Amino acid sequence: MLIDNRSEHFPKHDVQLITNMCHRRFGVGADGLILLENHPSSDFKMVYFNSDGKLSSMCGNGGRCIVHFAKFLGIIENNTTFEAIDGTHEATIVNDQISLKMGDVNEIEISENSIFLNTGSPHHIEMVSGIDGYEVFSKGKEIRYGMYGEEGANINFVEQVETDIFSVRTYERGVEDETYSCGTGVTAVAIAMYETNITSKNKVILKTPGGQLQVQFEKRNGKYENIYLKGPAKQIFKGLWK
Repeated sequence: MLIDNRSEHFPKHDVQLITNMCHRRFGVGADGLILLENHPSSDFKMVYFNSDGKLSSMCGNGGRCIVHFAKFLGIIENNTTFEAIDGTHEATIVNDQISLKMGDVNEIEISENSIFLNTGSPHHIEMVSGIDGYEVFSKGKEIRYGMYGEEGANINFVEQVETDIFSVRTYERGVEDETYSCGTGVTAVAIAMYETNITSKNKVILKTPGGQLQVQFEKRNGKYENIYLKGPAKQIFKGLWK
């Protein structure tokens, strides 16, 4: 859910209001709320809240959506630079396909059964089989709290489909449930698959319950840079909250 807050009219410290708006039965229904605000040196600023009403770390798909929203509002044309909680992002729009440049990744922790890295948000990644029937909610919740405590991390379950194609399902902190698609999550998965030699491709397709995304990157001197998250964005509706 996106709101034009350039006039700073939205009470963004009202946690209960954001929670109510995101509620799937008594509100609009959303995994998060994003405010578009003015910024002194970029085209705009992105402020992202999880559905629990709390300010959150970077949301990759939200980043693509706010770029689409900024074009709808007439703020940008087909290229933009905007500010988010994790720094400056660049993006381009071709039709409804948004390519968003993500932050560099310097550190990756590889354990026996999992991989951990931060792509603007912290991500735990595990390979599984039979992903369509996998207990993402219960397993994800167990790992999110059991391994990472109250602060938590997003938990991604991955199954390889082809050399450069992976299915991904994500339990997301703040939402505290499975989300249909996580942009920072699929970005983390693509890099993790490359880092662990599961794929040799630096352009990877990620299939999520919410649709298909593509991530490409370059690895230089042990560092991942020029990371791009690409996929569609579509405005579903607009309305008035009374």
